[in-house]
Amino acid sequence: MKTKTIKQKVIIPASPKEVYDAYVDPKILSKITGSKATGKAVVGGKYTAYGDSILGKYLELEDGKRVVQNWTNNDYGFTSSKLELCFNKVANGTELIMVLSDVPEEQADEVLEGWIEYFWDPYKKYFSDKSKA
Repeated sequence: MKTKTIKQKVIIPASPKEVYDAYVDPKILSKITGSKATGKAVVGGKYTAYGDSILGKYLELEDGKRVVQNWTNNDYGFTSSKLELCFNKVANGTELIMVLSDVPEEQADEVLEGWIEYFWDPYKKYFSDKSKA
């Protein structure tokens, strides 16, 4: 099976620490996505998101800076990928860089769109709404 690496950059209107915490804290992630998330952000700790659709374990963590995970999306039916997220401070918030490797080539476009729809757009809305409150 041919695989592809997906890369995305998105600006989130919050500090790197806030965006990092929103990704690794299942209570905040559940609030942002409107769907159940579980887990503990420790190396070797397991997590889930969107119920049982997304699961894996934490491989590396740098508080407020970087997350590396084993990542599986059961909805797409492919085996685990490696996900790396980097949180960089920029003038208008956080530049979040996502690299997802080992995605089956024929599913890459759909997975790419899924990240935007199910993660980045809800993150932008959550932090934009939060700053207005």
